[in-house]
Amino acid sequence: MPYADSDDGTSVYYERHGSGGPAILLVHGSGGHHAAWWQQVAALRDAFTVLTVDLRGFGRSDSSMAEFDGQDFPGDVVAVLDKEDVRDAMLVGQSIGSVAALRAALARPERVSSVVLGHSLGGIAHPELAELAAADRAEAVKLPVIDRLLTSAFQSARPDLTFLFQQMGTFNVARMADLRNLDTDGPTLADITASGVRVAFLAGEKDAVLSVKTVTRAHELLAGSHLEIVEGAPHSMYWETPQKYNAAIAHLRRTLTAPVQPAA
Repeated sequence: MPYADSDDGTSVYYERHGSGGPAILLVHGSGGHHAAWWQQVAALRDAFTVLTVDLRGFGRSDSSMAEFDGQDFPGDVVAVLDKEDVRDAMLVGQSIGSVAALRAALARPERVSSVVLGHSLGGIAHPELAELAAADRAEAVKLPVIDRLLTSAFQSARPDLTFLFQQMGTFNVARMADLRNLDTDGPTLADITASGVRVAFLAGEKDAVLSVKTVTRAHELLAGSHLEIVEGAPHSMYWETPQKYNAAIAHLRRTLTAPVQPAA
């Protein structure tokens, strides 16, 4: 089983699937781990090299620490990029995984050409965006957790996949409530632009956690960014509407090319 060592010695589990196509590294959210991407790996591995990772405290990665600091997650992603010597990767984050993905990309722009911020603003430091996201969260917390992540129609139609979705999180030690400092000292719009890394915002029309309005505003503020809105998709688009999600990821991998690096 492949492991990479983060800078602080944490053992990070990851998997590599595919036979050499352009690289896509998937970074899970607070209820996920490497196996949560089963519908993506099976669909994308023939055309792409698909990497999945367990952030510390999740899945098979080291979970022995007493508490989990979100500031450590980017280093887990970087460890995989370095171990596999990946070049021109597209990092795809899901929810909180987008925060780790964006920071990892900024730490290794020579290995990452683009980042997809799925259902997230990636922890970008900007007062207007922080205010918009806080307003979205205030509405989201009024709903049961499962209703924030999957639509009621899907829950009724697919109780089996809804149950499996909930069970996925039971393999993790870390919980959302345990994670500290996720959005502390996030990158600015200028930081992202200077890195040369392309950014795409991937949003679901029915996302109950982060509204299309908020994501659209982030896209407007980040010059050169791409916006992909998927009709009828919830926060956990990768799980509920995998065909649409996979098509969006494949499209972004093929169209987001590495820009010219800025002059020193």
